[in-house]
Amino acid sequence: MKSLVNGRLIVPVANGDFKIVTGAALNFDEKIISIGAVDGAEIIDAENNFVSPGFINIHIHGAGGVDTMDEDSNALQKLADFLPSCGVTSFLPTTMTMPLEKIYRALERIRAGKNFSHGAKILGAHVEGPFISKKFKGAQAEENILPADFALFEKFFDVIKIMTVAPENLSFIPKNFILSIGHSAATYEIAMAAIAHGAKNITHLFNAQTGLHHREPGIVGAALDSNAVVELIADNVHVHPAAQRLVAKIKPRSEIILITDSFRACGIGEGVSELGGQKVFVKGNRATLADGTIAGSIAKMNEVLKNFCVNTGFSVAAGVELVTKNPAVDLNVFDRIGSLEVGKAADITLFDDDFNVRKTFVNGNLFFN
Repeated sequence: MKSLVNGRLIVPVANGDFKIVTGAALNFDEKIISIGAVDGAEIIDAENNFVSPGFINIHIHGAGGVDTMDEDSNALQKLADFLPSCGVTSFLPTTMTMPLEKIYRALERIRAGKNFSHGAKILGAHVEGPFISKKFKGAQAEENILPADFALFEKFFDVIKIMTVAPENLSFIPKNFILSIGHSAATYEIAMAAIAHGAKNITHLFNAQTGLHHREPGIVGAALDSNAVVELIADNVHVHPAAQRLVAKIKPRSEIILITDSFRACGIGEGVSELGGQKVFVKGNRATLADGTIAGSIAKMNEVLKNFCVNTGFSVAAGVELVTKNPAVDLNVFDRIGSLEVGKAADITLFDDDFNVRKTFVNGNLFFN
């Protein structure tokens, strides 16, 4: 057993909100055993860093030079090994709008990857497309966009946790996974109807969807005028800090999930990269296609958490909910992960006052130091 001491623990209080607690030890093996007095054979000094539940990224295509769509059988393991350096202990590898057989192979690899014993844990898949709008395709390849037919993915319902879909041509909302509205030309009325019939999430709010206008509120208006859970890419490129503040003021914090939407260039640096078979140019903190369309981000999870807290004035503890508790509740796994509570997996991230990750434990094992 291990005991983390001298840390600022971010833990839930009676009403469920996260608060910072000092002077208590976090005792764990594979699971959290207790919080309080030191009760471990191995003492680990947290050195006054924040001690948080491990971060959960529900929308990530890649990082560290690899991508979910790579045919390389080792790519997902490389991604899982990279993510603890960003504080991430669980994630949904996210597919692209590509030929169906290529998506199927990616889903088969994701299914196998749920059994990885090293690095961040794969909770399932986020399927982004191919049932999206050509008008709001973003960095998705138009030639691979298809009319919605969920039967095409029936054999993967066990692994799909979220599917991003344009709802304007849907006749029903499937119940096998979370349907997330995104890459869509839907009106406010269509989006609200989809939410009323079971669409739960909004994929990367503001990006690749109808925006807010005072006579045509669009998907953004529906997201802000409903109880839909919104993804937000807080990299200060995809969403302006002022827009982040507006979301923080309008939406209950329980309905906001921070994501990276990163691709293989995350953690690599500037240069030419690739996303969904398309060439991407990375300069500074921006990644674009040749025509200037913003592609996936190159942000890390600890960076989007920092940006959102700085931009909105959220406390560190409140911000952490958006990358731990909220995604765990969204995916219906909060009984196992997403908070530092007795009996839950010892998925733990230590970070400093500037949000630099110092240590990351997955199931009690140290995978980044």
